[in-house]
Amino acid sequence: MEKYYISYNQIHTIMKNLSCEIRESGFEPDYIVAIGTGGFIPARMIKTFINRPILTVGIAYYDLNDNIMDTPHIIQWIDEPQVKLEGKKILLVDEVDDSRATIGYCLEKLLTHNPQEIAVTVVHNKKKEKRGSIPPEIKKYFAGETMDDKWICYPWDADDICEHDINCKY
Repeated sequence: MEKYYISYNQIHTIMKNLSCEIRESGFEPDYIVAIGTGGFIPARMIKTFINRPILTVGIAYYDLNDNIMDTPHIIQWIDEPQVKLEGKKILLVDEVDDSRATIGYCLEKLLTHNPQEIAVTVVHNKKKEKRGSIPPEIKKYFAGETMDDKWICYPWDADDICEHDINCKY
């Protein structure tokens, strides 16, 4: 599969642009929820522009041997979710909308806590058939880049960041 390398600087620019798009839409979240592990760094970048607290969740869709499981499952969840989520506006952040299984699963779990509204933002949305779905209650979806189904190499996964950056197309 073709690989697409992206730098921290490129992701930072994407998150800044997404922040503007989110603000222009009128959506003002009470919390940013980062899906770990890929959503942690993009969520922190977006916090620079949308100054809201970050909550983290861990959703696993792969086992310890990197095999896809039948369904995602929770590894880590929000403490006191009824207090933090009920009646609140939530901005869910992940790095990539690939199969949509993880995002769809997380949205279903978040919706059980009766938030006022949830919006989704991803650095990349892959143009491909999705296994999961976004519940109809979710009206706002923001993607930094929509791209073909390539293997995305994020800098936080690099063993050698200098070599990674050499492969990035600026």
